[in-house]
Amino acid sequence: MNMSVNIAGVELKNPVTVASGTFGSGMEYGEYVDLNRLGAVTTKGVANIPWPGNPTPRIAETYGGMMNAIGLQNPGLDTFVKRDIPFLKQYDTKIIVNVCGKSEADYVDAVEKLGEQPVDLLEINISCPNVKEGGIAFGQVPASAEAITKAVKKVAKQPVIMKLSPNVTDITEMAKAVEAGGADAVSLINTLTGMKIDVNRRTFAVANKTAGVSGPAIHPIAVRMVYQVANAINLPIIGMGGIRTAEDALEMIMVGASAVAVGTANFNDPYTTIKVIDGIREYMEKNNVADIKELIGCVR
Repeated sequence: MNMSVNIAGVELKNPVTVASGTFGSGMEYGEYVDLNRLGAVTTKGVANIPWPGNPTPRIAETYGGMMNAIGLQNPGLDTFVKRDIPFLKQYDTKIIVNVCGKSEADYVDAVEKLGEQPVDLLEINISCPNVKEGGIAFGQVPASAEAITKAVKKVAKQPVIMKLSPNVTDITEMAKAVEAGGADAVSLINTLTGMKIDVNRRTFAVANKTAGVSGPAIHPIAVRMVYQVANAINLPIIGMGGIRTAEDALEMIMVGASAVAVGTANFNDPYTTIKVIDGIREYMEKNNVADIKELIGCVR
């Protein structure tokens, strides 16, 4: 039974990775999860310089999920290269580095430096604010998304996955824009923008006022968007958004995702990724599916 999948020329032993920002850079979950079993580890967002993140409180629970406004806090690329890459290289898993930046120059600098590192894929988080455009996310304007993709591809040594924001009118327009910019793959969806009020304190539950909503409640929206993108472009897709069971993952795969990422569920149950991998295998055995590729995009 073959569970391996191919993302832009990189072979993953199975289609399961983790969503950026929910798994640290692997070290934090190493005591609970055998990282050798994952198709890939996707790291927390890394910028060319350290970012302090947003003021607290930065997390709030919601019905069927959570919301966060961490602000992409990270120790910067130098620390990541010295500490996290050597840790991950001990394991038989692919390494996907999530890259963030506040300007085109930030992204290019980080991607250029990562070109010298032994990592397999780069996931570019274009939900970061485009400083020159007054804080609008790169991923909300097709022309900006295409431009940042082109800029990154010019210097990238590894295949580039563009991570799409769902906070747009038409996700297929964004997908087509990054495809035109030369992206090797896409991942979706990032969090949906939400707001929660603490009625007892009569103020915002999160200091940032708005925050990204994730978890099971957003899963049907994510499946719909993966389906739309799979039918709009010809790039491999990593699907994510509220996956907590093998069935959730299989939905994403059947509408066109080549791989899936488990996110918020990791906080609730650190073993979720392993349960999803085992559950997909059990489904394949039960339904006489010899190769996972038979399931990718089988629902059109």
